Amino acid sequence: MSSSTTWDPALYLDFDDHRSRPFHDLIARVRTPAPRRVVDLGCGPGHLTSVLAARWPEAVVEALDSSPEMVAAARAAGVDAREQAVEDWVPRADTDVVVTNAVLQWVPTHRELITRWIGALPAGATFAMQVPGNFGAPSHALIREIAACWETPIGLRTELAVGEPAEYADLVTATGAVADVWETTYMQRLTGEDPVLQWIRSTALRPVRDALSEVDYARFLDRLAPRLREAYPMTADGSTWFPFRRIFVVATRV
Repeated sequence: MSSSTTWDPALYLDFDDHRSRPFHDLIARVRTPAPRRVVDLGCGPGHLTSVLAARWPEAVVEALDSSPEMVAAARAAGVDAREQAVEDWVPRADTDVVVTNAVLQWVPTHRELITRWIGALPAGATFAMQVPGNFGAPSHALIREIAACWETPIGLRTELAVGEPAEYADLVTATGAVADVWETTYMQRLTGEDPVLQWIRSTALRPVRDALSEVDYARFLDRLAPRLREAYPMTADGSTWFPFRRIFVVATRV
């Protein structure tokens, strides 16, 4: 996770089922049979690191995250995580699988890092990443629209925070690796009061929360909530459909 925002592990895990599904879809495409070292690059609260350990029980599993709150939560869950920015991570010679799940959208230089990491991996190794591809969705566009008129400057990511699938396919292929790239839009069924607002509070709204006082943050949410309800209306059964596009990249060294 990015070190530029303050993360709340409990809030992040409120939608664990929806957030974890892309991770499982990602690692299902990793074909490296018996990796020596598996890296969870941006492990968050560590709830998915154990999945990697179960998938490859003979491997050394390395977990790191730039957020002290997330690292503390991971350690409390029994994961031997360490605090480190992903930008500073360098693959060891025995690194055979690297998984980075919903992390690199927070790292502006991730395209250059991906090229460097893949180039440093041994033959047969796999780099697997998943990032949100929904920065143009109403949930994010409305945040940017309100922030643009706010009296306090708020630094937010734009639609350029991540690339399109074709860009990542070209990037991976240029390293000499075999590229497996796809996208999926999950129709997430959310329930409760202002469910889309609750979803983005733990992710997209973190920079807003860090930039504003508690009073101003409450004002911001008061402006945002009705517009989200309009963009994502409640259905007849009381639930709300929240389309969430994800971009997946699996690169295998040859």
